[in-house]
Amino acid sequence: MAASEEHDSATEALQPAAEEEEAKTFKDLGVTDVLCEACDQLGWAKPTKIQVEAIPLALQGRDIIGLAETGSGKTGAFALPILNALLETPQRLFALVLTPTRELAFQISEQFEALGSSIGVQCAVIVGGIDSMSQSLALAKKPHIVIATPGRLIDHLENTKGFNLRALKYLVMDEADRILNMDFETEVDKILKVIPRDRKTFLFSATMTKKVQKLQRAALKNPVKCAVSSKYQTVEKLQQYYLFIPSKFKDTYLVYILNELAGNSFMIFCSTCNNTQRTALLLRNLGFTAIPLHGQMSQSKRLGSLNKFKAKARSILLATDVASRGLDIPHVDVVINFDIPTHSKDYIHRVGRTARAGRSGKAITFVTQYDVELFQRIEHLIGKKLPVFPTQDEEVMMLTERVSEAQRFARMELREHGEKKKRKREDAGEDDDTEGAIGVRNKVAGGKMKKRKGR
Repeated sequence: MAASEEHDSATEALQPAAEEEEAKTFKDLGVTDVLCEACDQLGWAKPTKIQVEAIPLALQGRDIIGLAETGSGKTGAFALPILNALLETPQRLFALVLTPTRELAFQISEQFEALGSSIGVQCAVIVGGIDSMSQSLALAKKPHIVIATPGRLIDHLENTKGFNLRALKYLVMDEADRILNMDFETEVDKILKVIPRDRKTFLFSATMTKKVQKLQRAALKNPVKCAVSSKYQTVEKLQQYYLFIPSKFKDTYLVYILNELAGNSFMIFCSTCNNTQRTALLLRNLGFTAIPLHGQMSQSKRLGSLNKFKAKARSILLATDVASRGLDIPHVDVVINFDIPTHSKDYIHRVGRTARAGRSGKAITFVTQYDVELFQRIEHLIGKKLPVFPTQDEEVMMLTERVSEAQRFARMELREHGEKKKRKREDAGEDDDTEGAIGVRNKVAGGKMKKRKGR
C-alpha cells in the first residue's frame, strides 16, 4: 500500500492495516448487500487495489484523492460509496461527476446504471454535442446522479430554469488532470462556487500534476491520499515495443504490422483529426475494417464508431487523444502509437487501453527521425528501455507500391470530402448571410433617410 509512504502537507497518510490485506470481498469493505449483488452480476468478483483502499474511507465520509493507473477500477471506487450513501439517505441531485470527455461520461453513466439498476438509480448525462433541450428535460426530472463535462454543465446552471446543485452531497472529478489540462479551470471554479461547501469530494487522477494539487487545496477538506502506484506506471502484462523508421514509410510499416498481427483488435492513435481520417481511408482502401474516432465527428457518429468497435464489427479503431482516457474497451489486443504523443503522460493513458483488468496486450510506438527526443522522454518517464519490434524490412518494402496507391486514393477522398463540406457550409452560409445582410442594409438605409428628412 503505497499510501503510507506519501506524506503530504494537505494529506494524511494511512497506516496499511492488516485487515485491509485480508478484506477481499466488497462486503468486507462495508458495501451493502444490494450493491454486493449488483457487483456479482457485473462479474466483479473481488475489489481492485484502488477500491480496497478508497471504498472503506469513502464510506467513513472522508474526502479522497485517488491516484491509480488507468484500467484499475476507479469508477467502481467512487460509484459504490455514492450509491451506498444514496441508499441510506435518498434524495434527488445527490451526486455530480465531472469528466473531461463525452465518451467517458457515457461510460460512467453506464456503470452507475448497471450498479444501481436494482435500486432504481436515475442518471443524466450532460455533455456538449447533444441537443440541450432534451438535457434540460432530463434535469427537470431531477435525477439522482448527474454526469457532466464542465462546459455544458455551466451552460445549464446559467440557462436552465429551476436547475441548481444546492443540495449536492457528492462531487467527483474523474481524470482530474485532464479536466484541468483541457483548460476547464474557469468552469471548474464556477461550479465549485455554486455547490455547497458541505459536501464530500473525490478527486481521481492517473497523474498528479501541479494543477491537480492546486485544485485539491481549493476543493477538498482534509483529504486522504489513496495511491495505488506512486510512480507513473504501465501495467506489467503489457509488452511494449518501438519501431525506428523513416517518416515517409510510416504507412507502409503500419500496414505490415496489421498484416503480421492479423486477427487481433487494434487501437491506433494519431495526433490530428485529419491524420486519423486519412489513415482510416487508407486502410479501408487496402481492405482493412477500420473506423475513425475524433473530435470533429458528431456525437452520434462517435458513439456509433465506439459501439461498432466494442461489438467487434470492426477490428481497427483509429483515434485521437479523445479516446486515450477512460474508455474501457475490453478486447483491445494491440495499441499502436502511429504518431508519438507530445506529452509523455499521454503515452501512459494511450497504452492503458490494452492489457486492462489483468489481460495481456501489446503496445508499439512508431519513432521517426523527428521523434527521438519525445521517445527518450517517454522511456525516462516509465523508467524502462523498450525493445525493438522485430520486422522483416524486405517484406515491408514489397508493400510500398500498394500502399502508395492507397495513399493517393485516400488523399483524393479526403479532398472530395473537404470540398463537400465547404460547399455545404457555403450554401448554408450564403442563405443566412444574405437574409441577415438585407435586414442590416434596410436598417442602415432607413437611418440615413430619417436623418435627411430631419434636415
